[in-house]
Amino acid sequence: MARPVWTGVVSFGLVSLPISMYTATDSHTIHFHQLQRGTADRIRNRRVNERTGKEVDLGDIVKGYDTGDEYVIVEPQELDDIAPGRSKSIEVSGFVDLDTIDPIFFDRTYYLGPRGEQYGKVYALLERALAESNKAGVATFVMRGREYLVALKPENGLLTLHTLHWADEIRDPREEVPDLPGKTEPTAAEVKMATQLIDALALDWDPEDFHDSYQEKVQALIEAKQAGQTVEKAEPAAQPTGAVDLLEALRASVERARSPKDTGEKASASTAARAKKPAPKKRTTATKPAAELRSLTKAELYKKAAKAGIKGRSSMTHDQLADALVDAKGG
Repeated sequence: MARPVWTGVVSFGLVSLPISMYTATDSHTIHFHQLQRGTADRIRNRRVNERTGKEVDLGDIVKGYDTGDEYVIVEPQELDDIAPGRSKSIEVSGFVDLDTIDPIFFDRTYYLGPRGEQYGKVYALLERALAESNKAGVATFVMRGREYLVALKPENGLLTLHTLHWADEIRDPREEVPDLPGKTEPTAAEVKMATQLIDALALDWDPEDFHDSYQEKVQALIEAKQAGQTVEKAEPAAQPTGAVDLLEALRASVERARSPKDTGEKASASTAARAKKPAPKKRTTATKPAAELRSLTKAELYKKAAKAGIKGRSSMTHDQLADALVDAKGG
């Protein structure tokens, strides 16, 4: 059972709901330790006085704001003492249509639960009312010395809290992004072809279909190096599409997306499905037809090539790996 990261009270009007807040997401990033090259010695970060070179205890560290001429010293306790530093309440300022909150404002997501069975009815009432009205409660609260702007949303019988960026934290894209198209306009034929390509590549959104393929490759790299094997090289980056051949590239993309594969599906759908599903566990099988091997991803082919001991596999393309596996299995 997860432990709450924050507890307090949600209040709207004269109604108060004691809640516990839980982290809604996990990170599956592979973490590395820092080592000195050629050794197994860990490198650790230390709090060091830059003038004396001596390590400083955490309790002796204060915060300093640089004014240019001097530092204004602020004790950690002083930050907790000022309002709203001791806040334990999420006070809903009002309710807005969900569709009016631009996605760029959303930051992190938390689950909210009632702090006790006796508050279940109030919890269910707020969730139901928000769901039927398609509204979100906008509020502020403080956690770990920082004030947050948040939105309370209904999610299939559950209340969720989404931290939002403040308005002045959103950067103006016109100032941040160079080389925006401006008055450059695509032709009607290009727009039509691009729309056809989007339609051909349409799919139903299911987050379970997607996985972190980069982390899988990092794990495969670790396993390969642990076993003293060579590692797969990445495919070369795609070349930019120039304005001259844009229409032809779109046309070829549409034709490719619409062409059936051996499974009878669209090439794009088949490729997307393979890319989205996690790599299968290693298993020993009899010989496979060439068509089935070619339906695998390059990462899957590489694992099979490594298991088969195929030399030069790290520099092979997808099709070369498939052909090498067919030859190794005698057809």
